[in-house]
Amino acid sequence: QVQLVESGGGLVQAGGSLRLSCAASGLTFSNYAMGWFRQAPGKGRELIVAISGSGNSTYHENSVKGRFTISRDNEKNSVYLQMNSLRPEDTAVYYCAATRTFLAFTAQRYDYWGQGTQVTVSS
Repeated sequence: QVQLVESGGGLVQAGGSLRLSCAASGLTFSNYAMGWFRQAPGKGRELIVAISGSGNSTYHENSVKGRFTISRDNEKNSVYLQMNSLRPEDTAVYYCAATRTFLAFTAQRYDYWGQGTQVTVSS
């Protein structure tokens, strides 16, 4: 049974930082690319960052480039999202997800999902 468990969300002031973690189990982790999505109230789920199974390739959506960094540790079966210079518009539920595709950019291509963790950025 595949499980993805996010942690690290919370309330932070604008300009602050948070580090999200996602621990995976029940799959051969290095065979899966990982993505972080977010969903704000009343909006769809959007991919913001992704990383290949080896960690050698990454994708960062324009609005988070230079502020957010995705990384992974295949020995720990974990993926991380370092978020710096947070803005109120970053407020959302953040989800990690796994895909067998090399790098996938749509939610439909992801096979497994975590339960989500709330990030709230106050102004």
